[in-house]
Amino acid sequence: MKEMKALRYLRRMIRFDSTSNRSNRYISKFLELKLIKHGFFIEKIRYRDANNVQKVSLVAKKGLGNGGLAYFGHTDTVPAPTWFTKRVTPWEPVVSRGRLYGRGACDMKGSLACILDAAQQVPFEKMVRPLYLVFTADEEIGFGGAKKVVEESKLYREMINHGTVGVIGEPTELSIVHAHKGSCTMRFRTMGVAAHSSTRAGKNANWAMIPFLHEIWKIREETETVTDWFDDRFDPPTMSMNVTVSDGNSAVNVTSPRCDVQVYIRPMPNMDCESILKRISHAAKKHDVQMTVRKNCEAFWSDPNSDLVKQAKSIMNTNEVETVGYATDGGVLTEMEQKIIFGPGSIAQAHTNQEFITLDQMRLGIAAYRQLIHHYCCELPIQPIR
Repeated sequence: MKEMKALRYLRRMIRFDSTSNRSNRYISKFLELKLIKHGFFIEKIRYRDANNVQKVSLVAKKGLGNGGLAYFGHTDTVPAPTWFTKRVTPWEPVVSRGRLYGRGACDMKGSLACILDAAQQVPFEKMVRPLYLVFTADEEIGFGGAKKVVEESKLYREMINHGTVGVIGEPTELSIVHAHKGSCTMRFRTMGVAAHSSTRAGKNANWAMIPFLHEIWKIREETETVTDWFDDRFDPPTMSMNVTVSDGNSAVNVTSPRCDVQVYIRPMPNMDCESILKRISHAAKKHDVQMTVRKNCEAFWSDPNSDLVKQAKSIMNTNEVETVGYATDGGVLTEMEQKIIFGPGSIAQAHTNQEFITLDQMRLGIAAYRQLIHHYCCELPIQPIR
């Protein structure tokens, strides 16, 4: 059997270590050359992140007219500090028993490979509407690339003005997802003075943080028990408030001079998150705690009865649509009215130390994306793939 082009592309892409703390310019250059070869016009959005690392997002277009289809995916990955085998690194793709292993195989270089393969199977002369491919940086650490695309890309503005529909190719096992939770990070800090803990000298920053954390805990308990904060369309139906605490102190006999806390919440569509933030801000001021807030992305919502959902359901021969608890670049693409999350691979494999995508999922992904391109860019009827 002839090997999928997508499999060759995926092998190449995994070999680029595009962990979010590194530059993604090398994998972006690889993708740029492939897109140019197959007739795409390229818009490059360059920027430097908070650590002065160069990042690149690509916005590509092929075809004329208005509307059409846009695919969104990201080129960065999470780190891989451990891996399931010492024989190869996470950046060396391995195919075994119908699976391809490697960091990013599932989240989400496998999906990028599928859309590249599918796009090449659509003849330019049959296109009556454009196809856009958007490959962003920094999705895993705050959606920085997507935010820059929204702010700076002329092609993205064209999509919005012309009613283009969007597919975010994150791994859903090709289930159709029309909504996900948002993402908001709060950071808190208390300061003390280091000293030997046996003396009266010094001030422990942890003691100063504890009363504030108790108030956070009470708010968290409220969101987990009061049904006004629930949305039963999601599992779990709450905002899943999480907390991390660090004082950097490795000695038990030193008073900690600093305590850092992060609280992460996932608000759901139409939820009044501002009231929570105001209560937490009031508590921080009361306890003399420094506070900063970063709203990473909005909750994602798209009409489950839209034409895009209808066409995706026809392709997959299903009546089901879903919601998910994780966030994607879709939470930044708020101006795009019709959009879904729809991609090959399982989220259960993402970020694990044995990440993989099955070759069967890749074949289905190529076929599904090809059908969407046919329908929205060539006005051809949908053909179910299963």
